[in-house]
Amino acid sequence: MLNHYFIRPTTVDRIRSSWIGEAIERYVIWLEAKSYAKRNVFVRVPILLRFGQFAHDAGAKRWEELPAHVDSFVQAWLGRHGREYSELQRQVAARGIRNPIQQLLRLVLPPENGPCLPDPFADSVPGFFEFLRQERGLRDATLVQYRHYLQRFQAYLRQVEQPLLPDLQLSVISAFITKSGETVDKRSVQSLCSIFKVFFRYLFRMGFMKRDLGKAIESPRRYSFSNLPRSITWSEVERMLQKVDRRSAVGKRDYAILLLLVTYGLRSREVGTLMLDDVDWKHDRLHIRGRKAGHSTAYPLATPVGEALLDYLQHGRPQTKERAVFIGAFAPYPPLRPGAVSQRAKWYLRKSGIKVPRPGSHTLRHTCVQRLVDSGFSLKTIGDFIGHRTPDATKIYAKVNIEALREVALGDGEEVL
Repeated sequence: MLNHYFIRPTTVDRIRSSWIGEAIERYVIWLEAKSYAKRNVFVRVPILLRFGQFAHDAGAKRWEELPAHVDSFVQAWLGRHGREYSELQRQVAARGIRNPIQQLLRLVLPPENGPCLPDPFADSVPGFFEFLRQERGLRDATLVQYRHYLQRFQAYLRQVEQPLLPDLQLSVISAFITKSGETVDKRSVQSLCSIFKVFFRYLFRMGFMKRDLGKAIESPRRYSFSNLPRSITWSEVERMLQKVDRRSAVGKRDYAILLLLVTYGLRSREVGTLMLDDVDWKHDRLHIRGRKAGHSTAYPLATPVGEALLDYLQHGRPQTKERAVFIGAFAPYPPLRPGAVSQRAKWYLRKSGIKVPRPGSHTLRHTCVQRLVDSGFSLKTIGDFIGHRTPDATKIYAKVNIEALREVALGDGEEVL
């Protein structure tokens, strides 16, 4: 199989001579079976070769020992090649390095070996994630947040050469929280602080630490209704939609996604999990199942939305056995993830030159709600329409009349007043 991609016999010999050469060749076969483009092989194989050599130099002798060296390899690679990168560029580069390694490990390691990448602090603090599952009953989506922040904290401790146990200084925790606040919003910092409180309370409870550092962690305050909705005007929505190139398959898909977001105020997760069976063409109905509020909603299928969906399904959607409506544009053509849905909305907002705090799919959700408020619908009706859990979630839209305030700001405001 390697001969199909690499012309020089010496290159093939070098790959096969690696102690993980067999695993790499199996991975290349898997890439071809999943219809990955050839360029993926040329980019990923050198990364895997370097990772194999790195792990071997660090003492790894069996494939089962490889997962323990993933994070250190990524950090070492960034140290050599990413010195001039911004924080965002480093995150993107890290994903590009880590993804092929994780795919390789999932392919060659049997399931009984457990997850390819250990939970953060699994060696020093065993049982924490089991505690979250069993005692606290947290969902997998919440555990993802715990892993994300604790993995970043684990990497930070390695960077500053500070051990977690037995007595981590509170100043180190404060420095990490402050640094995180430079790249994320206040809500995310609050989540980080909440996770830290649970984590350090567990360390104290289990006797790993002599004092409960969680008590000294203070979350930034956020006040109810302190922020304005992140809506945009309808003329800006039209400008954004005009930026979509509907001649391409990706453009057909993105146009349908944007219409769903702004017409029904759907969340990115609700768009990402939309199935072919959820579109009832016979009765012109759109079913949104498993909403955040724990119920399902059936909408009339608006003509522009139906036409955009039909155009994508007939002329843009890749041939796949997946039942999800929206599919990734590249092999192996997986269902589009909620994060990707939000990123596409963000990309078109920026392409249109629309300035809005934290652009993304929720910008269009806010726009849908604000349009309903301006049309005179009751907050109860609006909350039911967009799937709010409680009326309090809808109250913020009654705080101000965005369009009226714009008129006051741009003119003398006499007609409005």
